[in-house]
Amino acid sequence: MAESAGRTGATSPLLETKLYIPKWRPGLVSRPRLIERLDQGIERKLTLVSAPAGFGKTTLLAEWLTATPASQRAAGWVSLDQSDNDPAFFWAYFITALQKVQSEVGESALSLLHSPQPPPIESVLTTLINEINAIEDDFALILDDFHVIDAQPVHSAIAFLLDHLPPQMHLVIASRSDPPLPLARLRGRGESTELRASDLRFTTDEAAAFLNEVMELDLSAADAAALETRIEGWIAGLQLAALSMRGREDVSGFIRDFAGDDRYIVDYLVEEVLERQTERVRSFLLQTSILDRLSGPLCDAVTEQEDGKVLLEALERGNLFVVPLDDKRQWYRYHHLFRDVLHAHAMEEQPDQVPIRHRRASEWYERNGLRSDAVRHALAAEDFERAAALIELAWPAMRMSDQEATWLGWVKALPDELVRARPVVSVGYAWTLLMGGELEAAEARLRDAERWLEAPADTGERPDAPSAKMVVVDEEEFRSLPATIASARTFHAQALGDVPGVEKYARRALDLLPESDYFRRAIPSGILALRYWASGELGAAERLIADSMANMRMAGNTFSAISGTSLLAYILTAQGRLHEAVNAYEQSLQLATDQGEPVLRGTADLYVGLSELHLERGDLEAATQHLLTSKELGEQAAHDAYQYRSRLAQARMKEAQGDLDGALDLLDEAERVYTGGVIPDVRPVAALKARVRVLQGRLAEAQGWVSERGLSVEDDLSYLGEFEHVTLVRVLVAQYKSEQEDRSIHEAMGLLERLLQAAEAGERTGSVIEILVQQALAYEAQDKIPLALVPLERALTLAEPEGYVRIFVDEGEAMRGLLRHATAGGIAGSYTRRLLSAFDEPAQPASTPAQAAAARLAEPLTAREVEILRLIAGGMRNQEIADHLFISLSTVKRHVANAYGKLGVGHRTEAVARANELNLL
Repeated sequence: MAESAGRTGATSPLLETKLYIPKWRPGLVSRPRLIERLDQGIERKLTLVSAPAGFGKTTLLAEWLTATPASQRAAGWVSLDQSDNDPAFFWAYFITALQKVQSEVGESALSLLHSPQPPPIESVLTTLINEINAIEDDFALILDDFHVIDAQPVHSAIAFLLDHLPPQMHLVIASRSDPPLPLARLRGRGESTELRASDLRFTTDEAAAFLNEVMELDLSAADAAALETRIEGWIAGLQLAALSMRGREDVSGFIRDFAGDDRYIVDYLVEEVLERQTERVRSFLLQTSILDRLSGPLCDAVTEQEDGKVLLEALERGNLFVVPLDDKRQWYRYHHLFRDVLHAHAMEEQPDQVPIRHRRASEWYERNGLRSDAVRHALAAEDFERAAALIELAWPAMRMSDQEATWLGWVKALPDELVRARPVVSVGYAWTLLMGGELEAAEARLRDAERWLEAPADTGERPDAPSAKMVVVDEEEFRSLPATIASARTFHAQALGDVPGVEKYARRALDLLPESDYFRRAIPSGILALRYWASGELGAAERLIADSMANMRMAGNTFSAISGTSLLAYILTAQGRLHEAVNAYEQSLQLATDQGEPVLRGTADLYVGLSELHLERGDLEAATQHLLTSKELGEQAAHDAYQYRSRLAQARMKEAQGDLDGALDLLDEAERVYTGGVIPDVRPVAALKARVRVLQGRLAEAQGWVSERGLSVEDDLSYLGEFEHVTLVRVLVAQYKSEQEDRSIHEAMGLLERLLQAAEAGERTGSVIEILVQQALAYEAQDKIPLALVPLERALTLAEPEGYVRIFVDEGEAMRGLLRHATAGGIAGSYTRRLLSAFDEPAQPASTPAQAAAARLAEPLTAREVEILRLIAGGMRNQEIADHLFISLSTVKRHVANAYGKLGVGHRTEAVARANELNLL
């Protein structure tokens, strides 16, 4: 089914059937005992109504909503079906349902979902959570038939939502089975209410009321109780039995002979119900059983009659398992259980007619612009030629709207020979496989398409398969195939690390694509920028990433344009252009503001980058503020890339504040969440940790890293390895200062000279400054101050226009001494004096009495251990402390154990008491 919430060919009326809140009609059996349970659960995060089919889950929730005036309980509702396993579809419906509660909520999240290349669903969800927080009144959102959802990404996202659920929101899930959510944890925390089959079964009194008042039978109390006992309060079974008993003379005999399990009961009772219908109604029920939603015109198309609307209304009046899906009575559905058995009867009695009906349904959906449903019914009819044509036509729009997962499922349902005969479908197939990391399978599909392009134009026959004929439905997409294939091969080459291949195919794609095809030009440009960045050709990388971002902006894809900013800023920083890097971040923040679209993942990353740059320039206050803003925007982001960058920035801040233990903790966390990707890792965490260990005097551990990496001063140099080799220099100089071995310092000096030549050749001024600083420190270690001032003066000259500070100050007392010599020699006058004053500016608050007390212990507590003790005293559990400090639970436990050991205590109460004695808290 296709709707305006995110599907191709969407129409609003059909969307409304997904979001329609079923009405509970007066005259049905009221269930106050269960309504009370639901009312009690509203204060918790989740209500789960879990029971097999036919236990009245939907009806109960409809009564619950009806029992309280709408002004007192706002609610949204989504009726789910199998096709909602596509996360983009699921969340589009979810958000649109929320807009029934408050019209403007979710607009930013929806705009992200509908952008030409939507961001990761976690980013959309983070945006949504922040928007929900703006809703003032309490509300509930109901997900009905959740058992049809088997997509792990949806389950994971719902679990994430429950973890961060705003207090005014209550989630209700109705399902035939328990969903794979953290139910035990929610249950243990008192955050969920659960109603199950044992709760939903009709009591004897409820069963009697249903049979006599709703179904209008006149059963004795004994007969009603006997039937309830036989069916065990199963509501659908009671309804079917009631329909079967209408007009019978020996009702008691029918009940007495009635027995069997649920499936037997359903089969038996549906057969009984069908036998009591007119031939026209029976025929209508069987013919339309292929449909998951029913309307008069659609039923007319399937049955080739003209009485669909009249029959649907009659079925509803007769309580014959027809559920209205809108207030206008235009759309209905059969009760799921009833439809399943009807369909089984249709397959048994009219197997040849079922595919024909599916084909008619497919044609009707196509005529009405509902392509997704047209494809689904074509596949069900096994009319694969028709399905393949529809799938081909759907590809461009579904690719642009992030619906590749659904499209891939369709293609996999086609016979392989049909796919291989269609080059447009083959290339789409290849793209979806590439996005899923299936490189070998993608290669095979690309080769299938390329063979058709190599075939003679006059015959359309492939040399390797003379009897095969090419099939093309979308001529426009076919004409652009050479460029599309080149773009796909660019992506494929990047994934394989094939540098020449990236260059070859990206250039080919850019040559073939028209300048006006902004979106598709952005992809090879961006990938080619990564290739040049990895090789250290930063000028070319800068131009290409700027082109890619501009194309994304022109294509209307604000998110992708903004997310490229960090790469551009990395490049500018490596070139020593700090001012331009800051400007790049600020311009992208302005772009997001102008769009009125808080692209939270992008802006959170931008604030991390700004924090790093302001820290380098010595503005600790601005750096701290930007980091806090980033945390506010991104603390709920589930994606690892943000968590990784955030921890690196926090570690850098800790290092600047002199908290080296805290910096290492955060680097450990960064290493844990790092997942790699297509972006080159030019500053590996392991190398950052080695640098901190050098500063701590833990030389043996730093040397262990060198051995583990197999680094040598004779290595071939590359931009990707530059950071590690500069780190090697730091280890060698520290080794010389510790052991006074001339070999170490000579090796360091030689490597520095080679690194400097490479950085200068690559016009990487940022790298040049750092290497010159290390040359100066290497000379200082040998007490060759005049020689040290030569590279230092060059470094100061290059650094002053951009306002570098921390690259000098973080080197400590050795650099302070050199800068004093530089001042005495008249080198970089005011700038050098500014750097010297930065050594005296506290990078963190002055030592408190608590910290002083901690330092007086036999083995002093670290700043992080004191911080954790304060949180323990405040009543936080270990997991809460981990969440608060952005570190893992295991790291918290390690610090707690260390603090206990230093304080000489065994548990939390003793630790807090001892810390109070020492005035630590």
